[in-house]
Amino acid sequence: MSIYRELLAQREELDRKIEEARREEVSSAVVKVKQLIADYGLTAADCGFKTGPAVAGPNLGNVRPPVAVKYRGLNGETWSGRGKAPRWLTNLEAQGRTREEFRA
Repeated sequence: MSIYRELLAQREELDRKIEEARREEVSSAVVKVKQLIADYGLTAADCGFKTGPAVAGPNLGNVRPPVAVKYRGLNGETWSGRGKAPRWLTNLEAQGRTREEFRA
């Protein structure tokens, strides 16, 4: 058998042993953690874990709150004043109305 094949076989055996050792240690750690939680009556919040709907998924931690309404139209339309002006407001301005008339 070549040295290369022997080394591959050794690596597979080591990988198997590593995974087995990890499983045993994780199992032991979980038992210890559960015991500490029970002994001290700890909660997820006590341990620094976020719970419930406040837990953010990927890239959700950067979500900004909605911007307040700055302009309100005749039919309840709204615009924050950011970005391109909405069609309802540009149409009213084309009719001779001013933007300030619709300030919320």
